[in-house]
Amino acid sequence: MRVELTGITKRFGPLKAVDDVSLAIGEGAFFTLLGPSGCGKTTLLRTLAGFHTPDAGEIRFDGRLVNDVPPHRRQTGMVFQNYALFPHLSVFDNIAYGLRARKVPRREIEARIGEVIRSVQLEGLEDRAPSRLSGGQQQRVALARALVISPSILLMDEPLSNLDAKLRVSMREEIRRIQQGLKITTVYVTHDQEEAMAVSDRIAILNRGRLEQVGTPAEIYFRPESRFAAEFMGSSNILEMEVAGYDAGSALIAAAAGAVRILVRGDEPPAGRIVLSVRPEWIHVVPGPSPGETNCLAGAVLGSTFLGSMVRYRVAGPGGTPITIEAHDPGERPPVGDGETLWYRIPPEKPVVLGR
Repeated sequence: MRVELTGITKRFGPLKAVDDVSLAIGEGAFFTLLGPSGCGKTTLLRTLAGFHTPDAGEIRFDGRLVNDVPPHRRQTGMVFQNYALFPHLSVFDNIAYGLRARKVPRREIEARIGEVIRSVQLEGLEDRAPSRLSGGQQQRVALARALVISPSILLMDEPLSNLDAKLRVSMREEIRRIQQGLKITTVYVTHDQEEAMAVSDRIAILNRGRLEQVGTPAEIYFRPESRFAAEFMGSSNILEMEVAGYDAGSALIAAAAGAVRILVRGDEPPAGRIVLSVRPEWIHVVPGPSPGETNCLAGAVLGSTFLGSMVRYRVAGPGGTPITIEAHDPGERPPVGDGETLWYRIPPEKPVVLGR
């Protein structure tokens, strides 16, 4: 089912929890609402589910306006952050709850529950109480309960936040597998950037109730449109520099910070200052400057952390701004100690000129 949001605004008193948000979610897509606590992502999800009524804007499912349609008639299944399982009911009865409320015949209930239990790999646990299940098993029960009613849209509100780190990884892979197998339109809420990148077809980053950027994980990571998107989606060095010139023939911007100059590939910028986003892994540690090579810089190492597959350096960057550099395959060259000079190169095609 396609989902369209147009100009959605939701207020709680003077607070605009969701502020003029418009989104289009394709049929069968895994779409994630990503952002920090308080950004409006859960409010937007609950508005989609029908638990909140928008103060402005329209919600359409396959072109049908659903603003005033109650939650139980929206063809949505909801997985809550705390799972919301009934402690006095068995796994089977928890999953069956929605079907019994819809007065589905007993034989059909048994058949549908058998099918969904196999899909979430809970065979043999039908008679257990939730208190005798692990966190991962409880999460699967909550997912099965949402899926068994055959929703057209699956809504998931931080479903993995109560799990340990290792189980989160395995469960996000399982959720993605199930979603792809069922081809069900899914709207997923998380504050975890890695989780969002791992499961999503497309991501919407929210900040203070407003959209910052919408795109595929790769589009947002490699081409963030704002400073907030660059810093929230992974680690990024933000460099504020003066525009010192532009070569239209080679599409190179000359950027300066004090005595330091670098070349950056991009469209002609307005005069004045530009803000660049440079991911730590885009910067190359080099032995020193090479003849004819641009963007070779040097800075004192302010600190370093050995992480096995890489060394993460904190270095005095252009204009004195500290920057982070990730040197992979650290065994290829001796580590650079604190206070020593580290040479590095920023490839001109890597930095992203941020629009805001």
